[in-house]
Amino acid sequence: MTVHSLANHNLTLSSGLQLAYYDSGEGSGVLAENSAIVLLHGFCGSSSYWESIIPRIQGLGRILIPDLRGHGRSSAPDDAVYAMEAFADDLLQLVDALHVRHVYLFGHSLGGYVSLAFADKYPEKVSSLSLVHSTAMADTAEAKLNRDKAAQAIATEGIEKFVEGLVPKLFAPAHLVKMADKVQEVIAIGYGTSAAGAAATALGMKIRADRRDVLDELNVPRLLIAGSEDGVIPAEKTFTAEGSNVSQVVLNDTGHMGMVESPAALGERIAAFIRFLSTLRE
Repeated sequence: MTVHSLANHNLTLSSGLQLAYYDSGEGSGVLAENSAIVLLHGFCGSSSYWESIIPRIQGLGRILIPDLRGHGRSSAPDDAVYAMEAFADDLLQLVDALHVRHVYLFGHSLGGYVSLAFADKYPEKVSSLSLVHSTAMADTAEAKLNRDKAAQAIATEGIEKFVEGLVPKLFAPAHLVKMADKVQEVIAIGYGTSAAGAAATALGMKIRADRRDVLDELNVPRLLIAGSEDGVIPAEKTFTAEGSNVSQVVLNDTGHMGMVESPAALGERIAAFIRFLSTLRE
């Protein structure tokens, strides 16, 4: 099966995990030296989710986009549960290996949960944090039951059938026809996810901590982005923090996949946020 990924490098972590990642390379940008813009994809995705965003932020700083464990070209450990803290530790090893001291985190859905876990464990590494169609809230009791059902469905029916059922729910209803080709592209990306890895990730999301306090107390700029038509994580679950250091953005006519459904609008918001961050260094 073809695995869709932008990864152009591979790193062996201390656990033996092979972590694939895209690296735009060191170069001039508007951000601090030894820093990187880190884009983290969602569940059953890969670095390819961010393909249309890269041209819109190219030149602003070094861009790192890992395939999270069990996804894309990264290997899938045998663990039955992939805790968000384990994903965060993978990311720490990656940035440390690349001598990156500070990260500007942008996490989509699952990637947002990982970003929050990373910020919780390693706040000294975080220069900004953005949740893209994500939330700092823990799963509800109903959502936890659905995680169990997802893991069971993947184990019994396979990753292909699961992804085919999942992906249409990620798009705004009007886009299922208007963007049918994009829907199929996201399904194709999902096919490359390890079945065992996807099940372990679902169970990891189920047990993740509520990190609204982390989001509230982070002493760095935060950008919260929601889709007006997101049927997975509505805006009120994304916008749990507010204040002078928090920006809230709604992408109109967009579901859960802003980087695919509205890449120009999302890219513009991310680029503007990065340029704003650069002014804080002046």
